[in-house]
Amino acid sequence: MAEQAQYEELVRQLSAFGAVKRELRRSMSADFHSGSAAVLTAIGRHGDMRMSRLAELLAVDLSVTSRHVTHVAERGWIERSPDPADKRSRILRLTPAGEVQLDALFRQTTQLLAERLDDWSDDEIGLLAQLMSRLRDSFSDCRPTPRAAPPPSPAPPAPHALQDTGTTAPPVHP
Repeated sequence: MAEQAQYEELVRQLSAFGAVKRELRRSMSADFHSGSAAVLTAIGRHGDMRMSRLAELLAVDLSVTSRHVTHVAERGWIERSPDPADKRSRILRLTPAGEVQLDALFRQTTQLLAERLDDWSDDEIGLLAQLMSRLRDSFSDCRPTPRAAPPPSPAPPAPHALQDTGTTAPPVHP
């Protein structure tokens, strides 16, 4: 098992990884924000789905998902059609324009990574991808998160000795 210092260093590195994500976001067009990318990527990877499934995959509230979906639907990148199994629900699917947008996103981010990692070996890039995948899987397998045990409750006060008699006070009953 890893030492505590290794976990602390991992926390620092994960926090610093935000800079990489920000640089990737800056490479996108102004009209294409990270929520749009997340919606298109999830639907592109997992296929047509309900809004509730998308919210689950994105690990965000349904209201947040709805805003992202509205943004991409207004641009014609996805369509929302009635779910044949439940007319109250909608099925989300990529449109041809959405597929073009998703392909452009992947080309753009792949190019940026290729530029930034040009001094890395193929083995290093492969190892990074493998370890990132494993890390992601460790967080997405629905394992219950271990919680720290609550601090012990303070012990009830001990009976106080009566200084002048040497006897203890009688217990108090509710």
